[in-house]
Amino acid sequence: MCGIIFIKTPVFYDYHLKLCDRFLDRVCYSDRSVFLIFLERTAGNALLLALVCIGGLHPVCLPLPAVVLLYRSYTFGGTIAVLFSAYAFPGAAVAVALYIPIHLLIDCILFIAAGAALTRAFSFSFCADDRRELALEYLCFLACVVLVCLLEMVLLLALFHPMGNLL
Repeated sequence: MCGIIFIKTPVFYDYHLKLCDRFLDRVCYSDRSVFLIFLERTAGNALLLALVCIGGLHPVCLPLPAVVLLYRSYTFGGTIAVLFSAYAFPGAAVAVALYIPIHLLIDCILFIAAGAALTRAFSFSFCADDRRELALEYLCFLACVVLVCLLEMVLLLALFHPMGNLL
């Protein structure tokens, strides 16, 4: 909601317009390989997931997942508002077919990881068992992120990129 509310001010609108332009240019209508886009998007989401999981190391780190999720929700609302208002039908098609489903799936993974971090933060000690459990949990969430990014790659290939642009 914050992204949609603040979109009315020029500074925030320009920021979201730049985000939308970058998404459309570098992801949707790019001449680059969809596999390279997959790797970049997976790496970016893996970093966000790592920041969320770090929130479970100590109660002092708990604001980190909240900050990541608040920023993602702010940019989500603003990007949706710009895609529908500035880009009209083509923007709405990109939003409905690609942006909204992928963003919501990644957010779902991040919310579940944030919940796990919240439950772990007050009992985590840096012993081998806790570190192993944290690493295993991160890898499980990362596997889910990779699956969502693979879905995004397939959607990009099917809807926006020519077939010869796989590699």
